Amino acid sequence: MNVLDYSKILPITKGRHSVKSIHILLVEDNEGDILLTTEAFLEWKNPNKISVAKDGQAAIDFFSNYNQHAGAELPDLVLLDINLPKKNGHEVLKFIKSEEKLKHMPVIMLTTSSAATDIKLAYNNYANCYITKPDDVDTFLKVVTAIENFWITIVKLPSNMIAS
Repeated sequence: MNVLDYSKILPITKGRHSVKSIHILLVEDNEGDILLTTEAFLEWKNPNKISVAKDGQAAIDFFSNYNQHAGAELPDLVLLDINLPKKNGHEVLKFIKSEEKLKHMPVIMLTTSSAATDIKLAYNNYANCYITKPDDVDTFLKVVTAIENFWITIVKLPSNMIAS
């Protein structure tokens, strides 16, 4: 399985309140996008664990085998590219949303495609949102910050709701 772990989780507290920490699975084959995205998330004020799957089959294997790995945990949020080797993002999304233990997991399609057919298919397969990657680095970092602000700070994620 080709899943990398960019862990940076520490039990951090601010005053009496715990800082929220989440596990993000980034499914992306472009090294530049992996680096930009992980660095942006790891610089965020909240500690995050980021795992990376570099192809669609690796992501499916990760979800299929997470019970078999000691200490493995499901992500709270998935960032999923469409144009991936082995299995494309639509196939990965369909797999996630068809599994009882996974279907509640928020999946953000983060891809270069702005094709109407890709957008429609993603929503038909229950993607939680669809974001087209900007071409320039500054705007890309702003998009990642917006994802953080919304999905980490505002939204209540269904972590620890996995049925046994």
